Amino acid sequence: MTTAYPFPRRRLGSTSVEVTALGFGAAALGNLYRAIPDNTAQACLQAALDNGIAYIDTAPHYGQGLSERRVGQTLGKSLAGRPGITLSTKVGRVLTPVAPPPAGTERHGFIDGDPFEPVFDYSHDGVMRSFESSLKRLGREKIDILLAHDLGTVTHGDDAAGHMKAFLDGGLRAMRDLKAQGLVGAIGLGVNEWQVCEEVLAHADLDVVLLAGRYTLLEQGALDSFLPLCEAKGVSVIVGGPFNSGILIGGDHYDYGRVPPEICDRVAELKAVCAAHSVPLAAAALQFPLAHPAVACVIPGMADATEVAANAALFAQDIPPALWDDLKTGGLLHDRAPIPKTRVLS
Repeated sequence: MTTAYPFPRRRLGSTSVEVTALGFGAAALGNLYRAIPDNTAQACLQAALDNGIAYIDTAPHYGQGLSERRVGQTLGKSLAGRPGITLSTKVGRVLTPVAPPPAGTERHGFIDGDPFEPVFDYSHDGVMRSFESSLKRLGREKIDILLAHDLGTVTHGDDAAGHMKAFLDGGLRAMRDLKAQGLVGAIGLGVNEWQVCEEVLAHADLDVVLLAGRYTLLEQGALDSFLPLCEAKGVSVIVGGPFNSGILIGGDHYDYGRVPPEICDRVAELKAVCAAHSVPLAAAALQFPLAHPAVACVIPGMADATEVAANAALFAQDIPPALWDDLKTGGLLHDRAPIPKTRVLS
């Protein structure tokens, strides 16, 4: 077994739910962009836990239930009764059975997912159905963190207002009820846009927001109003997509799509500053978000045990303060972005 890193544990909002500062994003276990075998997926998650990563985030959307099923199988086979593991999943899509597609079929970005089709449903009944199905796939009686998934115009366009109404009128009440019953420890949103978080926070108290790709080394627009609002309301933030879909670790995706030329140019500038300090760009990207007081955790996606080991090492990388200073003076960081003052594992 790998020696575990001493990842700090941080509490979410005013709840008793804790996450490790480095978490595990399980979208890849749903075959995001590429198919991986079951044994690779299970070994990947086991390696994360053996390295001391004790927070796992999944969702019905990831491989149309495949990610949840694989997480549940691994936890059930290898970790039954193991304390201290925090698990989050999401609601907002109900999976309906379909005929199994041909091998190699890509649906919604996932290859060879399970034979279900996601249908958006943020109503009270839809949230309850989604939650109950997730419990079965995960082999759990309770969920530590439940997040409403993908509200907002980026996903829904002209339908965004209708889905928001369904959530505020019904789905939110279902989530509150589940928390009151002790079936959920913390509730919040899992989204790719901070603007919709501000909209919901004007109507509801949340414990946590999982924000993917919007507070990273590459972009910090969330600093202007969203992160201060979270501080004021005591809402914790989990940063998903710290590598912006892979572009900050040499990948060819940005925001789940092709990489615009201006993003390529900015990444090259970031990489040059990091190289001048002999620091991998990925290490700076992984550690940067945690300097903000509202941020509790970062959750890169991982597809195999090698990626787990690499992320754990990047998280532990010593980064000189001068690197952050150079990024700021070079205009590559928001002038109000907090920067790490100490090593994250110190």
